Amino acid sequence: MRQHKPEKSEISIVDIAEALGVSAATVSRALNDNPRISEATRKRVKEKAEELGYRHNSMASSLRNKRSNIIGMIVPRISMYFHAIFITALQNRLQDEGYSLMICQSNDSESIEQKLASTLYSSRVDALVVSLALYTENYKHFEGFTKQNIPLIFYDRVPTKDFDAHIIKGDDYRGGLLAGNHLVETGCTKVAYISGPLSCSIYKERTEGFFHALGKANIKLNKKWCFYQELTAENAWNSLRQIFAEKDKPDGIFASNDTTALAAVEFAREQGIKIPDDLKIIGYSNDPRASIISPPVTTIDQHPVEMASRVAQKLIDLLKDRSLRAINHTQEIVPVTLVRRMTT
Repeated sequence: MRQHKPEKSEISIVDIAEALGVSAATVSRALNDNPRISEATRKRVKEKAEELGYRHNSMASSLRNKRSNIIGMIVPRISMYFHAIFITALQNRLQDEGYSLMICQSNDSESIEQKLASTLYSSRVDALVVSLALYTENYKHFEGFTKQNIPLIFYDRVPTKDFDAHIIKGDDYRGGLLAGNHLVETGCTKVAYISGPLSCSIYKERTEGFFHALGKANIKLNKKWCFYQELTAENAWNSLRQIFAEKDKPDGIFASNDTTALAAVEFAREQGIKIPDDLKIIGYSNDPRASIISPPVTTIDQHPVEMASRVAQKLIDLLKDRSLRAINHTQEIVPVTLVRRMTT
C-alpha cells in the first residue's frame, strides 16, 4: 500500500531563526526592516526566508496590531466604465497612503452582496467602501461595521433610506434635470425614457430630476415610452422596438446609461431615423464609447475620478483620526456636467 507523505507545515519565523542561529525576535525585526537590525542581518534573514518559502501571515499581524491596512470594497460590476475608473483612482490614492484595496463584485445580487459583507467583516478590513446592488433595500448586512465603529462609506449607489454611514454620491437629480432641460431646449416635445430600477438611488434621483424638467415645460410623458429595467443592450433594443412600434414616435430619448444610448443610436441607424434631425438622444456616464460612435452621443459626465478622490480622503481622515468616527455621518455630492455632442 502506497504511503502518503505528510504535508509540510508552514514555515515560521522560528524555523528561519533556527536555520540562522539567531533569535525569533531578530528574524521578526529583520523582516519588518527594523532599524535596530543591521543591513547585513536583514539581508541574510530575507534571503533565508525566501529560500525556505516563508510567507508573512498578515492576518496574524492584523490580530496583534488591530489593523490590517486593507480596505474592503464591494462594487456591482467591475466591468462598468464608471466603476472601473473609480476603482483605479481609489486604489492609486490608497496605495500612496500604505493601504491595499480588496475588491469584491456583487454582480448586482443582494444575496452575494450580503455574503461579501460578512466575508470582509470576518477578514478584519480596516474600512468598507460600497456601491449597492440594483435591488438592495435592506442594509442589515452592513450593521456589523457600524456597530464596531469601522468606517463605512457608500458611493454612487447609496441607501435610499436613512442608514448610519458616510455617503458620497453624484448629483443624479441634477443630471436628470440637465438631460430634461437640454431635450426641451433643443425642441423635443415627445420624449421617451429608459431608466434603471427605481429601487436604486441613482435611477430614482435621475428620474425625479428628469420629470421635474419636463413638468416645468408642460411636457407629458407617454407611459408606453417609459421603461424601468436593468440597463443592458438587449433590454434597450427590446424597449426601442416597443417604443417605435407605436404609430406616434418620440423625437427625444433620455437613456439612464450610455450602453442604452449607444443601442438607441444603432437602432436609429438600422431604422433609417436621422439623428439629431428626427431623434435626439442623451445618455449618462460619459463612457468613452459615447465619443467614438457615429454620431457621438451627448451624455452626462459623473466625474468618477473626483468621486474616488473624495472617498479616499474621507477614508484616510477616518482611519488616521478615530475621534472623527464619533461625529455625525456626512453626505457629499459630486457635481455632474452635460457633455453635448452630435446626437442633440
